[in-house]
Amino acid sequence: MELKRVVVTGIGAITPIGNTAPEYWESLLNGVSGCTHITHFDASNFKTKIACEVKGFDEKDYFERKEARKFDRYAKLGMVAASEAVKDSGIDAAETDHDRVGVIWAAGIGGLDTFQKEISDFATGNGTPRFNPFFIPKMIADIAAGQISIKFGFRGPNFATVSACASSANALSDAYNYIRLGKANAFVVGGSEAAVTPVGVGGFNAMHAISTRNDDPKTASRPFDVDRDGFVIGEGGAGLIFEELEHALARGAKIYGEVAGAGLSGDAYHMTAPHPEGYGAYLCMKAAVEDSGLKLEDIDHINTHGTSTPVGDIVEPLAITKLFGEHAYKININSTKSMTGHLLGGAGAVEAIAALLAVKHDMVPPTINQFNLDPKIDSKLNFTFGNKAVKRTVNAALSNTFGFGGHNASIIFKKFGQ
Repeated sequence: MELKRVVVTGIGAITPIGNTAPEYWESLLNGVSGCTHITHFDASNFKTKIACEVKGFDEKDYFERKEARKFDRYAKLGMVAASEAVKDSGIDAAETDHDRVGVIWAAGIGGLDTFQKEISDFATGNGTPRFNPFFIPKMIADIAAGQISIKFGFRGPNFATVSACASSANALSDAYNYIRLGKANAFVVGGSEAAVTPVGVGGFNAMHAISTRNDDPKTASRPFDVDRDGFVIGEGGAGLIFEELEHALARGAKIYGEVAGAGLSGDAYHMTAPHPEGYGAYLCMKAAVEDSGLKLEDIDHINTHGTSTPVGDIVEPLAITKLFGEHAYKININSTKSMTGHLLGGAGAVEAIAALLAVKHDMVPPTINQFNLDPKIDSKLNFTFGNKAVKRTVNAALSNTFGFGGHNASIIFKKFGQ
């Protein structure tokens, strides 16, 4: 069958460096770090006292008090980002057949804060099982997708993808495939996370996965630097409107770019560590390029997973050079996690917007906080180090997201019409 073409007609984001998509993009271009000392709870007894929190978010600006009580923070952030994307696209007003618009919204964990509070209240009580009636629906990872669907009346395919830090990249891949197979006209697709909580920070501390650079938060996220000491946990989310091309053209929608291809793979190696030779990363990037019909030489930019972890930051460049060969040295590579931190299940969508806008504006955001490149990493690669964006033609960009369990996802955006 002839596959339909898919374009992006709306974006929305709420991040540690901007509470709308335009604010987020502007901060990326200017190399702004979103890492500060934790304010959500008293972290004085924790090894890690820093995080990339969303700033200036007042839920009363978006939700009635009774409504807000029904949602965990991850769902609130997701609904705000999704609403911005829907408004930006105009799909709600223009689409008469809401049966053909779906929602796929990801979370790697879901309502972690809700879960902690409910269990803590029970454990410190008198043993009487008194739980909030909203406990379960607030906690489950699919509720944001359901609530977005309810808010807009979109009755197409509706579900959540859960694959740790690859969750929202998997959501993007699913939405892309549903549309090009003719199963829907459009999707609200993305993901959100809100794991800057005592159990979130404590759990990652126990794994020695997150940075403890408490005395210098702004430079704590150091992808590819020899002195990196783990990722910086972040929160927030992003949404995109994926739409079938002819449907978008018929309603006169603006088009940010075209979804060119997607690739998925599994490491089949370890619970938390990536394959030591980056084989899973290689496979999903290779699959995405093959799916797109582009040549390896057509990829101008890669937004890496680049978390600032000891092993991950070594194997991803290995995979890039293995796949792209000499062309790898002509690609502007970056890690926007150096600014946003790691948004876990929301990372794929947040970084997809960065890659998409790089294509649209021919600007590659920098990788900040680079002081000394790890000597185990190929120094000929262009990691776009610095504090300012680089102007260059970006006809096609690839975004990588990898998750615990060996889940790997890559998605490619290209300029519309090329």
